[in-house]
Amino acid sequence: MKWIFASLLLLPILSIAQDRQPVHTLNQRCLIADYGGNKVCIVEKDGSISWQMQASRPQDVWMLSNGNVLFSHVHGVKEVTVPASEVVWEYKTEGRNEIHACQPLEGGVVMIAESGTMRIVEVNREMKIVKEVRLLTECKNPHGRMRKVRKTKAGTYIVGQYSDAVVREYDGDGKIVRELKQKNAFGASLLPNGNLLLSTGDAHVIREVDKDDKVVWEITENELPGNPLRFVAGLQRLPNGNTLVCNWGGHGHIGQQPQIFEVTRDKKVAGELFDFKQYKTISGACALDIEGDPAKFEVVR
Repeated sequence: MKWIFASLLLLPILSIAQDRQPVHTLNQRCLIADYGGNKVCIVEKDGSISWQMQASRPQDVWMLSNGNVLFSHVHGVKEVTVPASEVVWEYKTEGRNEIHACQPLEGGVVMIAESGTMRIVEVNREMKIVKEVRLLTECKNPHGRMRKVRKTKAGTYIVGQYSDAVVREYDGDGKIVRELKQKNAFGASLLPNGNLLLSTGDAHVIREVDKDDKVVWEITENELPGNPLRFVAGLQRLPNGNTLVCNWGGHGHIGQQPQIFEVTRDKKVAGELFDFKQYKTISGACALDIEGDPAKFEVVR
């Protein structure tokens, strides 16, 4: 009965979303993780889908230098070919364990963040764990422990610990070397200038901080007309200085704002994707029309 009641409450919002005409003005071809739509897909500039594959609650997505797609889903990570969708590498977990983040590393190794076991593992092509890093948490629920995790070129790991309300940087032995308090910490990316770009989930803010944790740039909830920040999920800093934002619309805001938008340094919206006919809640996006090998830390997301 509770589920039925909740569904009825969502009907007016979903109806509005379905009635509104889609908008596709992004300047980027994107690989996206449609968490609510249970799929990963490549979206062309005109909004058409040129490739897609079913996935259970995908969160993190990467286009590899060999043209394959790497993505995390709730119980694993897959590398698949495009367009054949052949699985060429797969890591699985089970039970209450969840995986929300992955990252390609050199030599075909993949970094995987397991929120249930609260550990980071690096797994090679033969499915051998070549490195394991244990993390700290006070959160009892595996779903709330971690979201975005990134390994840095220096060998540290930047972890968004959502329910602990903190972004932590761990060294290779699992020692905390930096801690930044942040409500609803979805995660952070290390920028080329040494700053951190933070996404903050239901805290409704995008924030860039320097090495001393001083805020040097931010966008608050209602600063962008037509793009109120809801659950701020995946971010990507593009080579032109703009930021690609996944405005995940869950927790009561489905259908009310674009799922992805690109914003300039002076907070002007340069393009957006609003399309609840083809997509639901988008948690991760990777711009495809840029140079760089993600396995060599050349893609900032």
